[in-house]
Amino acid sequence: MYFIYLAKCQDGSIYTGITTDLKRRLKEHQAGLGGNYTRAKKVVEILYTEEFPNRSLASKREAEIKRWPRKKKLALIKRPK
Repeated sequence: MYFIYLAKCQDGSIYTGITTDLKRRLKEHQAGLGGNYTRAKKVVEILYTEEFPNRSLASKREAEIKRWPRKKKLALIKRPK
C-alpha cells in the first residue's frame, strides 16, 4: 500500500509527498530527515492522505497534485471524505 499525503509546514506551505508508512514518514520529516524543502520548512502535521495499491498510481497522483495551485490543494484538504 502506498499513500500520498499533504503536509502542513511551519511557514504555512503545503508539501505533497508519497510513502508506505505515514507515521514513520511524519517522524522522519519532524526529525529533519528527507528532502531539502521539508528540512527547511519543518513539517508540522499531515493534513490529507489518499491510499493506492501500488507505487505507480500513487506517483501519478502525487505529480498531479504537485502541479495544482495552493487554493486547489486547500479545497482537496477541506473536501469531505
